[in-house]
Amino acid sequence: MLKHIILFLISTLVISCQQETPDEIIQIATLKGPSAMGMIKMIDSLSQCKNADINITIYNEPIQVRKLMLNKEVSLAILPTTMGAILYNKGVSYQLVAIPVWGTLYLFGTDTSITQWSDLKGKRIYLMAKGMTPDVLFRHLLIQNGIDPEKDVMLDYSFPTHIDLANAVAAGQAPLGVISEPMVSMVMQKNKTVKSLFDLNSEWDIKHPEIPIAQTALLVNSNFAKENPEKLNAIIKSYRISSDWVNANTEQAAQLIAKYGILPDSLTALLAIPRSNMKLIEGKCIKNQIDNYLKIFYDLNPDIIGGKIPDDNFYLK
Repeated sequence: MLKHIILFLISTLVISCQQETPDEIIQIATLKGPSAMGMIKMIDSLSQCKNADINITIYNEPIQVRKLMLNKEVSLAILPTTMGAILYNKGVSYQLVAIPVWGTLYLFGTDTSITQWSDLKGKRIYLMAKGMTPDVLFRHLLIQNGIDPEKDVMLDYSFPTHIDLANAVAAGQAPLGVISEPMVSMVMQKNKTVKSLFDLNSEWDIKHPEIPIAQTALLVNSNFAKENPEKLNAIIKSYRISSDWVNANTEQAAQLIAKYGILPDSLTALLAIPRSNMKLIEGKCIKNQIDNYLKIFYDLNPDIIGGKIPDDNFYLK
């Protein structure tokens, strides 16, 4: 019954088709990974419209999306929540609408001698970029488990992007690496000797059961939100419906994810969906949890979120 309801809602809400060419196209920037995976039914529905007034573009790296936001070229965008906080604290006029992705990080590698946190002492561990969410979150978990990230392990940032690091782990050049879905599933397909050593999302839950990993944020241009409340609500509903549909229809979703080039094939997508923790929840409903999540990063290094916890206006009312 749920699937039928979701399909009905998608047909009535997601497709934003016009009889004539629209005067203005709503630009949405998303990231190649769980953010775009959760949007895939929405993306597919829009592609079937002759005159859709929404355009969703998929980007490889957050820095590309950040540039668009700085230039106010997009109405909505998806970024790591920490990066969204930095932009807000710098006066960039975007507000947090929702959290669509809730933790996708894993410690993977070929070093199967690692069975507990203490086994990491003396090891070289590869991360994609210093100061980004995977790095800071992993450092926090090291500290929580009695390991000094500056003295007890060697953190290596030789591979600067998610793709570079995933390829290095798959090729055996990085025996231990912190990588996220869907790169995890891609690595497992390329190299069967690579194993999941720690589910960092579960490890976080052990230490912070009341603070979920609000990893990725959907942000909206403040002027757009003020001038187009009905359109914004329709987009939020459509994204939520699409994300729910992906989780309920994994095989069909996997085919669409491969069709639109988010992942190379449907098998990899099928493996990635359950580990991608996609569930859209509006920020105004979980403000305290997001604040507490950001405070953990602030306590490690205030610069990670732009020097301060964002004020209440960070959240779209």
